[in-house]
Amino acid sequence: MSDDTLRWPGGWARLGPWRGQPHIAYLAVGSQRPPRADLVEQWLSTMRGRGYQRVLTNALAPAETLPFVDAGFSVHERLHLLAHDLHDVPEPDEPSRRARAADRDRVLALDGRAFKPFWRLDGDGLDQALAATPASRFRVVEIDAELAGYTITGRAERRGYLQRVGVDPAYQGRGLGRALVVDALRWLRRHRARGAVVNTQLDNDPALALYRSCGFREVPSGLCVMSRAL
Repeated sequence: MSDDTLRWPGGWARLGPWRGQPHIAYLAVGSQRPPRADLVEQWLSTMRGRGYQRVLTNALAPAETLPFVDAGFSVHERLHLLAHDLHDVPEPDEPSRRARAADRDRVLALDGRAFKPFWRLDGDGLDQALAATPASRFRVVEIDAELAGYTITGRAERRGYLQRVGVDPAYQGRGLGRALVVDALRWLRRHRARGAVVNTQLDNDPALALYRSCGFREVPSGLCVMSRAL
């Protein structure tokens, strides 16, 4: 894992520190087929060798968690999973623009105001979100020259991912989140995606209401972030 990425038939995993915390490893798994148990044990050995004391995974579907449960992981947090078929996408009602390099610090500052500490992005986390899929769309919306919201949307072949939606608390309630979500959905539809998914915390009622209002429907199985001590 010299390049911090391991591949196997049907999937891949990437290892790195969690949001700038050097003692917590973040294991991002993307797969159509879950990793074998011996691969998970290999990752754990690698993490211990690098001095990590705990590991967190990305949000996983129930079937994807099985090899991690066998390796001693437990559920750290459960999440809602929502899906959109990209039919009946509303019209956008607030202009946004492409994010620029100069927006980076303002986006990170906004993210820190919009999310709880566990979910906040640092610079590495922002880079990972932008690079998580082969194609991505990074948009911001401003009010009176102040950055008020942003979104990151990913596309992998015909599947869309609403990676991140952040609105400054000072500007919430003005429809900016809805405008950013609609922009993301319309971009995915233009590029012939067959659907989009997004996840959010179980207690994030405003986000859940936003996604429902844009046509997302809950997937009953949900997702889990897994964790274990090393």
